[in-house]
Amino acid sequence: MPDLNLLNQRFAIENHVQLREIADGVIIAEVANQHALSNIALQGAHIATFQPRGEEPVIWLSPNAKFAPGKSIRGGVPICWPWFGPHKTDSKLPGHGFARTVPWELQETRALEDGATFLRFGLLQNDRTRAQWPYACSAQLEVTVDKSLRVELVTTNTGQEAFELGEALHTYFQISDVANMTLRGLEGCEYMDKVGNARRYNQPGSIVINSEVDRVYVNTDSDCLIEDTGLKRTIRIHKEGSRSTVVWNPWTEKAEKMGDFGPKLHRDMVCVESGNALENVVTVAPGETHRLVAVYSVEKL
Repeated sequence: MPDLNLLNQRFAIENHVQLREIADGVIIAEVANQHALSNIALQGAHIATFQPRGEEPVIWLSPNAKFAPGKSIRGGVPICWPWFGPHKTDSKLPGHGFARTVPWELQETRALEDGATFLRFGLLQNDRTRAQWPYACSAQLEVTVDKSLRVELVTTNTGQEAFELGEALHTYFQISDVANMTLRGLEGCEYMDKVGNARRYNQPGSIVINSEVDRVYVNTDSDCLIEDTGLKRTIRIHKEGSRSTVVWNPWTEKAEKMGDFGPKLHRDMVCVESGNALENVVTVAPGETHRLVAVYSVEKL
């Protein structure tokens, strides 16, 4: 684990960033500026929380989330990289890749002129990660904590051969209750329904959730809007460099079987994930950089 004192000497900024150990071996960058509050774990460069000042939290974190080295965190913004879902050829490799459970290093913090805070994290590679992903590349996460939250997952091919990249920002959003929520922006889109028969369908209208949902929408770069009548707000999800959107809620039975979820908590959240999956995986040529960008903002309903 990196030395906490050295991290604070290098990266702490008054009224912006402080590094803190919240569990054995787990360090977070605690961001508190004039616009918002956010906690980001160095493990997985995992954005755990985001809350604009004067607002309810935008990012949902399970109250039963476990913070431990090598374990994924339930809630926040897990990074699915360098593949989404099961590995294409080896089912023994972790679903959604390894990025969300391995250490990243904090590379830069900066206070911006408008009062926002910028942080950059870099994925630490080792023999174990290279055994799972043999391509020469770098991955960075750039985060801007403002009244909105801007997240950029940056992949650069530093090798001599192209590779296919699957990825997603698996973001959990806080809502008042799933019964109060309507998701707009995916009308008419084709999707793979992963609940049951894994068939393809077209979305007939806006999305209302009243049972388990696990869908990968393809060939869409539209903004998504989470309209929440309970909190009288809309969360806007704007994305760039993404052609897939995943919508997920485990519903009652699955949530109750997850130790870091528990009963009824599925009603407080919905995952709307910006990424590239299925036929939308990205080919990154030698020397090229691919950016997946998502911006989360709040509008009054």
